Order: sequence, then structure tokens, then C-alpha cells
Amino acid sequence: MTLPGFSALLNAWWFLLLIPLIIFYFLKLRRPRVDMPSLALWRQVISDQRVNSPFQKFKRNLLLLLQILLLCCLVIGAMQPYLSSGAQRAKYLPVLIDTSASMAALDVAGGKSRLDEAKEKIGKLIDDLLPDQRLCLIAVNSTARKLTDFTDNKRMLREALSQLEVSHVPSRLEDGFRLAQALSRAFPIESVMLLSDGNVPADVEFELPFKLNYQRLSYGGPNVGIVDFNARRSKSGWDVFARIEGTKQPEGEKGPPTAKTLCEYQLFQNGQSIKQESVSIDNGQAERLVFKISTDIAVSLELRVKPDSFDSLEADNVAFLNLPKPRPLAVYCPENMESFRNALATIPDLNLYPSGDPTPAAVDLKFADGPISTGPPARVSFNVGYVPEAIASLLEVEPGLAEIVDWQRTAPLLQHVQLLDVQIGDQPKLTKGATERDFELAGYEILAQSRTGPLILEKPSEAGTEFQFVFHPDRSSLVYRVGFPILIQNATQVALQRAALSEAKGSPTGSLPTQKLLANTDYTVTGPHGFSQSAKSDDNGFLSGIEAPFVGLYEVSGGAEPIQVGVSLMASRESSLVSVEKLQFPEVAVAATETTVKGDQPLWGWFASAGLAFLILEWWYFQKKPSGVPG
Repeated sequence: MTLPGFSALLNAWWFLLLIPLIIFYFLKLRRPRVDMPSLALWRQVISDQRVNSPFQKFKRNLLLLLQILLLCCLVIGAMQPYLSSGAQRAKYLPVLIDTSASMAALDVAGGKSRLDEAKEKIGKLIDDLLPDQRLCLIAVNSTARKLTDFTDNKRMLREALSQLEVSHVPSRLEDGFRLAQALSRAFPIESVMLLSDGNVPADVEFELPFKLNYQRLSYGGPNVGIVDFNARRSKSGWDVFARIEGTKQPEGEKGPPTAKTLCEYQLFQNGQSIKQESVSIDNGQAERLVFKISTDIAVSLELRVKPDSFDSLEADNVAFLNLPKPRPLAVYCPENMESFRNALATIPDLNLYPSGDPTPAAVDLKFADGPISTGPPARVSFNVGYVPEAIASLLEVEPGLAEIVDWQRTAPLLQHVQLLDVQIGDQPKLTKGATERDFELAGYEILAQSRTGPLILEKPSEAGTEFQFVFHPDRSSLVYRVGFPILIQNATQVALQRAALSEAKGSPTGSLPTQKLLANTDYTVTGPHGFSQSAKSDDNGFLSGIEAPFVGLYEVSGGAEPIQVGVSLMASRESSLVSVEKLQFPEVAVAATETTVKGDQPLWGWFASAGLAFLILEWWYFQKKPSGVPG
């Protein structure tokens, strides 16, 4: 601690009250007229006259001393004294609190979580808050949420802090820093405090405009969790894979203790237990589990893990996986697109429409050579020879020769497709002032381009994926190359994955997977921890953008039948409880500190208590009977 400081130094003017106090002391004696039986008492009278003279020394008077001390204590208390912690004081301090899944990790069995430790530190910061200081509490997980405005209201701050809880999602610090940056436009923010267990990405894509105080909390205990749960379609059904990992402390470094335990796992199918065995987690090594599921109907799987020793995080001990009913891929392709239909006819396990059977209300993959709104809605759309309205102001297509000069060979649609020397009869041209950045802002990613403009684009969304060919393959040499049927095969594979017909993956927390339901219908989604949210499906029946902050089962009701969707943590970094010692920003690195958060300690309460004590002492002294006076 350094020398005391004062928050309200101007209140020192109240010390001028000492002047009238002393003046009143000079004038306080009022002599009654009494008869004196002896002249020996005149010596006392002369002494009293000497006291009343301002030019004489004060007579020792305990009441005057108590009154002076009382006034000094009150004035010093009004000046708001404090003991400085030695750190730079911030009048406006945003406090970012990590509330990601790993913050629920306990230190010991029955102990406190990382969030509880963070609350204790912030509670001490609130207790030591000075009158000219303001705090703003911000919760950060996969997004950022402001809990309070800048305030010195301790009751409001404590209430917001008490309601804070962990969300079962990975952390994303950038959103918290951007929110603090937005606040800095209205308040003079010089520094920001971050309290986290350090289980965050080490690289942060954010330019720090302020100082950062990175307070790293203590480590949690050993942990075991499910970090992967997926399935692949096979001839006999489904091959289901799961991976269990444990914490592992790096040799010679600090970190959570290494997990070494025996885990009992249990697999449920539609609520019925179908397998129960044990697996040993030694030295934090991962264990892979493989299951065979033979079914011709849709099933829901649930995997639970129960370690036989202390496990610091419970959220990652359960995982869910939905396996759809096996069926052929539904593909819609207009009859005038003969080259596409011929390529699709060679692909097995596929129903091609239109055909003799009625076209379904929705399909998995749709081809079109005009507006994408034509034909039934689809998870994956393949549009050729047409420029969507969203980018019509950026791109024009004119007759002329063009060739592909560059393409993304790793894109799922273009894998193993050779586009070199493909001659194209449509020439795209960027409009004046248009750039590639404009396509990104419109939601499109360029997969292939010519010298004058993009040729193939992709627009992903929660509801589906749209592939856009601004040229028509029939007016190119592509349809005569081996790469064309491979291209169509790749499109069907993308559709199979989006429909979960070839692969199925457990849904992570954060948001529910998009659901195909009734069009323009209101739904209510309920989930764990009292979660509830209302939403409406779009014109195509897709319900998306529903939050899923907690691990567990969510029920979607409002349509014909309620459906259940399970989400799991399945985040290797969160389960590992690994802690980064340094946050790396583009231009600076910020090291973590485990030092307890120290705030300036207010002292006004002590002076107020001392003033009360002097007041009581003065009252007692004034009221007591003089010595020698009978009771």
C-alpha cells in the first residue's frame, strides 16, 4: 500500500468549522452571581478570566479536545480517504468475466468452481469501489453480454454478479473486447480487466486500444470428457465413433492435474441401454470407442461417461447423436438440363425428380438454370447460367470467351475436378467499382474465377448451401470432360452430408441445428435450466437461429408432434482445461497474472466510526456527575 489519497479533497474546506468551534469555546462561560464566604476563592475567578482572553493560553479542556477530534474525523471522512493499491486507478473499468464451459470446473470434490472464484475477486473489487469509480460487468462466452451499465451502485453490481452462471459453450474473447471498445466511444476507458481460467484461444484477432489486466484464475481438478461423437453410414447400418479424453499436465509446466481413472460408459438407443462397459483413462490419453448400429428407422443415441474418481467438469460427460432414417437422396433437376440428368443417372441410391412419381415438397439437392426460387426448396441448390439479384449490381455476364485461371481445389464441390483449359462461352465482368470484398459482404465465397470476374460462387447459410455458376456448363467444354461427372458426384456428397444421410455428427452447444418443419409456423423451444425461446419457421419451413447454451435435450413444440434435439459440449479445449499463460494480440502480448485483484481500500468508514466514538465519549463526559457530588 502507498500513502493515503482522497477522492473528495475539496471537502477539506469544512476544516474552517474549527474557527467558530474555538470561538464558541472562548465565549462559553456564563458566570452566575454568588456570595463568597472567603477571598481565597478569588484566585479561581482570576484564572477563569485569563481563560476567556483570546491572547492567553488555553486551559486544558477535554470537551474541547473531543469536539475538535469529532469534527476532524467527520471532515476527513467527507474527503473520502483511501489507501491506494499501487495500481493505476481507472474511473471507468469494464470487467470481462469468462463464463464459458470450463469455468464450471471444480478445484476439489465439493469445492468451488472457477466462476465462484471469479465472483469472489469481483466482489472484493465492488466492496473497495470508490465514489468516483464506475464498474461495468460483461459476461463473455461464445458471445458477449453486458450485465450492467457503468455504475457505482454496489447493490446493483452484487445482484448482477450473483445471477451470473456458466454457459456450456467455448469462449470467444473477441466479442467481449469489441463490446468494451464500443463503450470506450462514450466513456474514457483506459484499461479493461479480464477474469478467466485461461481456457481460451491463445491468439486473439483484436487490436487492443486500451490496457488489459488479464487475471488468470487457479486451475481446476482432473477431468474426463467426451470430445467427439459421430457416425458414418455403412452397408449394414451405421458405424458410430466416440472419443474420450482426459486432462494432462505438461511435464515441467503448470496446469490441471493429469486424469488417471477408470470410466464406465453407457450407450442408450431411444432411451434404452444397449451397451455398458468400462474404459481406462491413463495419463490423460484419449480412448476411441466404436459401436455398430443396425437400424432402418431414425434413432437417437445418448452416450454417458461416469469416472470412478473425482471429475471436475460434468457438462462433458454426456453426448447426443441423432441418426436419420436411411433413404435415397432426393434430387430435383429440370428435364431441360439433360447433361446434368445424365450424370445423375449413374449415381446409385438416388431418386431423381421430376419423374413418374410425385415430386416431394422438399428435396435434398436441386439443380436450376434460372431463379433459385423455382422448384421445391432444398438443403443444397446448384444454380447455373444465372446471376442472383443479391450480386446483380456487382457482376455482368456478356457473350465471349473466358477460362478459369484459379479455383479452390480443396473446396468440397471442386475436389478432384480439373478445370484447367476449360473453355467457357460466357464472360463475367465486374461492374465499375465492384471488388471481391463486395461479394463477401453479400455472403458469397468465390470458388473459381476468370481474369475478368468470378465464375463459381458458394453461399453457405444455416438453412442450406447455394452453389452459383454464373456461366452455363452447356456453353462450355466442361460437360465433355471427365471432371463434370465428378463435379456432380461432389454435389451429391455435399447434399448427403447436409441431410446427414452419409454422416451424422453430434450437435455442439451454441445453437440448435436447423430443423425442417412446417412453413410459417410458430414454435416454442424449451431446454435445460429453464431455457425457453419462441421462434417462427420461414417460408420454406426451416427453423434456425435458436440458442442452445446448455448441454441436454431441447424440445421443439408447436407443430404436429414435438421433436427432441440433443446438444453436447464436445469441445476438446474446454474438456482439457488447458490454460494459456499469454494472450497474443496482433501487435502485443499480454501475460496472465494470478495476483489477487487489489482495489483501493476506502477509509471513510473508519473515520466515521471514530467520530461516533468521540461523540459518545463527549456525551458521557458531559453527562457524568462531578466528583464529590452525591448521587
